[in-house]
Amino acid sequence: MQGIKIILADSQYLTRRGLQNLFDTIDQYSVIGEAKNATELERLLRAKPADVVILDYNQPGAFGKETINMVRKLSPKTNLLIISADEDKKSIYDVLEMGINSYLTKQCDEDEIINAVSASYKGEKFFCNNVLNYLLEKSFAKEIDEDCSATPLTLREREIVRLVASGMIAKEIASELDLSTHTIYTHRKNIMRKLQLNSTSELVMYALNHGIVKNSSDN
Repeated sequence: MQGIKIILADSQYLTRRGLQNLFDTIDQYSVIGEAKNATELERLLRAKPADVVILDYNQPGAFGKETINMVRKLSPKTNLLIISADEDKKSIYDVLEMGINSYLTKQCDEDEIINAVSASYKGEKFFCNNVLNYLLEKSFAKEIDEDCSATPLTLREREIVRLVASGMIAKEIASELDLSTHTIYTHRKNIMRKLQLNSTSELVMYALNHGIVKNSSDN
C-alpha cells in the first residue's frame, strides 16, 4: 500500500514535532514536508503536492483562512485536515462553510488524529468529539426548536439529511437513491426551508442533534 503523504503546516515547532513523532510510528503515513508559514507551505505544495495537509489556520502572521483557498488552488487533489486551538464559534462555522470536512482541536487524542488523517485522505467527514460537543452545546442547540412536530421531515428527506451529513455530495446522493441531481437539490432546498437552516454545517448539526447520524463517540 502506498503511504499517505502529509504536509504539516503549523507555526508552532512543538506541534509539528509532536505530529511528526506520531506519524513516524505508522508505516502507511509519511510526512513529506513541514511549513511554519504560508510562504513555506506554498513552496512545498508546488514542489511535491501531498495527499493531506494538516493546518492550523488560526495563526496570525503565519496562516489564516485564506491559506485554505491557497492550498485548494495550488493542489486541488490535496485534502485538508484542520487541527486548531481556535474556539471561536463564528470562526469555526466560517471554516466549515468553506467546505472543511475534517476538524480537530489541539486537545484531541492520538486515535482521533490518526482516524482524522485516514478520513481526510478518503475525502470523508471527521469532527472530533471536542468540536462536535462545542458546536452542539455552544451554537446549534439554542437554534433548534425543541418541538419539531411543526416541521416534520419525510422519510426521504431524513435519508437525504443523513447522506449530506455523512459527507456525500448531491451527485453521489442522487446515485445512491437512484434520483436525478436536480431532484436532490430540490429536496435539499425544501429541507433547509422547512428547518429554517442556512448552511451545511447547521444541517450537519441538526442531523447529529436529532439522531439522524451519530457522532464518533457513539461508535
